[in-house]
Amino acid sequence: MDALPNLPLPFVASIVILALCGAYIYTRHRNTFLKKLQGPESSFLLGNELDIRYQNEVGDVEFKWMQQFGSAWRRRGPLGRDHLMIADPKAAQYILHTSGYHFPKKADQQQNTKMILGEGLVWAPHGEIHQRQRKIMTPAFFAPQLRTFLPLFQDSASKLAQKWKDDVIALDQSGTPVVNVARWLSRVTLDVIGEAGFDYHFGSLDDAKPPLANYYDNLFIDSTLYPSKFDMVFRSLWRFVPAPVLHYVRYLPMREYRRFREYLDFVRVFARDLIEKSSAKSGGKDILSILLQANQSEDPKGRLSDQEAIDQISTLLLAGHDTTANSLTWFLWEIAKHPEDQTRVREEIAAVRARRNEEQFSAAGLDSMTFTQAALKESMRLHPIVWILPRQAGRDDVVPLAFPITLKSGEQVSSVPIKKGTPIDISIAAYNRNPEIWGPDAGEWNPDRFLNMDKAKQTSVGVFANLLNFSGGIRACIGWRFSVLEMQIIAATLLENFEFSLPPNSEKMRIYRKPTGIMVPMTDGERGAWMGLAIKALK
Repeated sequence: MDALPNLPLPFVASIVILALCGAYIYTRHRNTFLKKLQGPESSFLLGNELDIRYQNEVGDVEFKWMQQFGSAWRRRGPLGRDHLMIADPKAAQYILHTSGYHFPKKADQQQNTKMILGEGLVWAPHGEIHQRQRKIMTPAFFAPQLRTFLPLFQDSASKLAQKWKDDVIALDQSGTPVVNVARWLSRVTLDVIGEAGFDYHFGSLDDAKPPLANYYDNLFIDSTLYPSKFDMVFRSLWRFVPAPVLHYVRYLPMREYRRFREYLDFVRVFARDLIEKSSAKSGGKDILSILLQANQSEDPKGRLSDQEAIDQISTLLLAGHDTTANSLTWFLWEIAKHPEDQTRVREEIAAVRARRNEEQFSAAGLDSMTFTQAALKESMRLHPIVWILPRQAGRDDVVPLAFPITLKSGEQVSSVPIKKGTPIDISIAAYNRNPEIWGPDAGEWNPDRFLNMDKAKQTSVGVFANLLNFSGGIRACIGWRFSVLEMQIIAATLLENFEFSLPPNSEKMRIYRKPTGIMVPMTDGERGAWMGLAIKALK
C-alpha cells in the first residue's frame, strides 16, 4: 500500500495551472468539423457535462439529443472541448472493432479506472499491455470451464430462494413482503464470485458480514453520483498532466476519491492473501487458480507482474458482482411490471424441466428457454448498467455512420472526420434504445423483438444480443458468458419459486435509474440502492 502523501495547496494549484495552459493551447486547435454538427446548447465552463452527470435518470438527456440530432451529435465538455457523441451501430463497430486500438481510453477515464480497479485488465492501456493481460486471463473464461460453475450458480440461487422463504416470507404476516431485491442479489453474486473466482467463502447469504461488503456498500453512489462542479472541470484537465504526477490525485480528500482509495487499498491486501493461498495448492478450478497456472506457463516477458495479478482480483470482484446483481435487479422489476410475460417465463421453465427431466439446469436447458432469454435481453437493453463508454481518437480518422445525420447547414453526411485526440462518447443507453436499430417501439418493453429479429440486417457490435452492455470488439468484457449464465440460472430459479409484483405504494416510491459510475436503482426516502418488490412464494 502506498504511503499517504501530503498534498499541499501549491501542489494542486500547480497541476491546475499546468493543465489550464495546455487547455488554452488545445482550444486554439480544436476539431473544426465537429462545429458543423448539431448539438445541445452549453456553457463554456462545464459544457454539457453538468447535463449528463446531473440528469435525474440515465438517458434523460441522451434520448432527447438522439431524437433531436440523430445517431451522432456534438456535445461539449468542460472548458469548451468538443466531443463526438454517438448512438450509431456502424460508428460503434468502427471504434470498438475495426480500429479498436486506434481509439484508446481518455486520460481521465484511464486514471479513474486505475483509482477504482488498479492495473488490471479493464485499466490496461491499448496495445501490448492489454493483449498480454487478456491472453493470460482468457483460459479462465473458456466455455467448458464456465460450464463447471453451473452447479455453483444453481446452489447459490436455491440458497437465496430458501432464505427468502424462511427468513423473509415466513416472518411476514401478509405472506407477500416487500423486499429490497437489490441488496439480496448483491449478496448472492458476491458469494458466487468468491467461490467461482477464488475458491473463497464470503458467506454473505449465511448472514456473515465480510469486511469487503462494507467497502462495497454504496461505493459508486457515494463516490460518483452528482460530482462537484470543481471535480468535473478538474478531471477534464488530467490529459495535460504527466501520468506519474496524476497518480497522486487518488489521495485527494474529497468524496470522489476517498471511498475508492479505501476500497482498492483493502482489496489489494485481501488479494495478496488469496494469491498466496492459491499458489500453495494445485489443481484448483476457480478462476484465480487457472489464471495463475496460465501465468506460470508463459514466457517471463509475457507474464503478469505481481501488481497486475493482484489487481485482476479487484477487477473480477467488482465486474463479476455489482454489474450482474444490478442487471438482475432491473430484470425482476420489468418482470414484476409485466405479469403476463412473467407467466410466460415461468411456464417455459416448467416445460423445459418436464421435457429434459433435469434436477439442475444444464447449458442446453438454458439455451432452450428462448423467451426467458429474450426477456433477459430486453431488460438489459432498456437498463444498461454501464451506460456510457468514453474513448478518444488516437489519430486523425473518419468515423462512418450507418444512419446519415444532418449538419447545421442542412447538408446530410454519412461519416464524421475527426482529429487526433478528439473525445468520443459512445452512449450505450441511447444505442440500446435507438429506434433505427430496434424499431419504433425501442423505448418500450417487448421481449418478442429478440425472437422476431432479422439478425442479418443488424450491424454486428455487441458480444451478447448485439447490445453494448458488455462493450464489444477487442475490449469486450472477458467475463460476459460467466455473467449471462449466472443471471439465467438465478432468474429461472427465483421465478420458479416466487411471484413478483410491484408494491402497493409503487406510485409514491418511484424507482429512478441514477447516473452513478454504474446505473443503480434508487428511490426517495431510502438510502443507497433500492428496488422494493412484493414477493410471494409459489406452492
